[in-house]
Amino acid sequence: MELTASTISLPARQPDWARRVQSDPVLLGDIARAVGGPFHVLHPGRFTDNLVAFTDTLVTGGVSGQVYFGKKANRSACWVPECARAGAGVDVASVPELVDALAGGVRGADLMVTGAAKSAELVWLAARQQCVVAVDALDELDRVIAIGRSAAPVRVLLRLLPENDQGSRFGLTADEVAEALRRCVAAGSAVRVEGFSFHLGGYEVRPRAGMAATALGYCHRARELGLPAASVSIGGGFAAAYLDEPDWTRFTEEYRSSWFHRGKTFTHFYPYHQSPTGADMLREVLTSPLPGGGTVATEFARTGTRLLLEPGRALLDQAGFTVFPVQGFKKRGDYGIVTVAGLSMSISEQWKGSEFLPDPVLWPADGPGAPVSACVGGSSCLEYDMLSWRKIPFSRPPRHGDLLAYPNTAGYQMDKNETRFHELPLPARVVLDASGPGWRIEGEVQRR
Repeated sequence: MELTASTISLPARQPDWARRVQSDPVLLGDIARAVGGPFHVLHPGRFTDNLVAFTDTLVTGGVSGQVYFGKKANRSACWVPECARAGAGVDVASVPELVDALAGGVRGADLMVTGAAKSAELVWLAARQQCVVAVDALDELDRVIAIGRSAAPVRVLLRLLPENDQGSRFGLTADEVAEALRRCVAAGSAVRVEGFSFHLGGYEVRPRAGMAATALGYCHRARELGLPAASVSIGGGFAAAYLDEPDWTRFTEEYRSSWFHRGKTFTHFYPYHQSPTGADMLREVLTSPLPGGGTVATEFARTGTRLLLEPGRALLDQAGFTVFPVQGFKKRGDYGIVTVAGLSMSISEQWKGSEFLPDPVLWPADGPGAPVSACVGGSSCLEYDMLSWRKIPFSRPPRHGDLLAYPNTAGYQMDKNETRFHELPLPARVVLDASGPGWRIEGEVQRR
């Protein structure tokens, strides 16, 4: 649909597997009848493809390293076995996440424990399982050393304060790094300093390349003190593109509040088109030139340093979508209001004061009625329970019994803020069989 005074179309980028499922005349309807409510559709095969793209980029770049899946990006159980089969690691930040990763087949030595001020229970379990622990503060380091002396030596990375965000609550300052190294030397075998880590906000290549060079310098300093320091984690923050560039450009340049229910305004949106993304962004980091000559990749290779990374959204890019049954539709002036079974808490962007902008897909596509634009509300009693404040262009009015599929929600959208508000059940998780049309509800026997 062309741009009008009241609406704009933002068709989502979607992979072939998602389009096939959404165009199937019966599959989504069968699943909806089986689960009786909203559900997430998950495709482990796409996750594995993304994972292989990252690992292949390390190999072709001549860099030794490992990819750790940022587990917080999605709670579904189907991703971890893919990591185990591919020899990848998992980034965890709690005891349940660590236990789930072990249960999914990932070895303790392939787990990275991150987060601020980790509990003694978490560090103790990480030590026993030979996980690597990213240490965020000096007092945390003291607790880690104590556990290393009493339970088992702890593998650690020292987390650096971002150079481009000195106000961050995470990481060690330069003075704190110097003190941390002194304490690690004094701790002897209680800790093994494997290197340094950092996490940056935003999705820019240059700051990551610069911070990687800084971390390599810290590795050199640690080695001079007799510490192994042979790894650097560059964290996550690898971009994903949800929309094509012309659609995103048109939206940002001509954005107006009249496109949204009740004239809703926003202070920010996720950048729904970006470039480079995923493994291509990693390639740009690796090939970034350094002031002293060479590139990030050549400097890692020259110094014998492993490059670790912790993508979440980028591994889940196009690996899942979320489906809501339509409960009803009513007109309000020149647009309509759709109400669905489910809550906007299953589209997490709405709960960060923003909007998930890609158009949902109406299933089935055909039906009676003329084109209409409509916002989409959840089934709670709250005015602000809106899945889409934006007036979405539909080819016909959605009606009771239809489905709305929100695309590409696996990364940080579908379950980050889900809750059983109103005592409603959480959306079911439907895992597609990569080898055929079969599917199963996660945690249950194979269906269909």
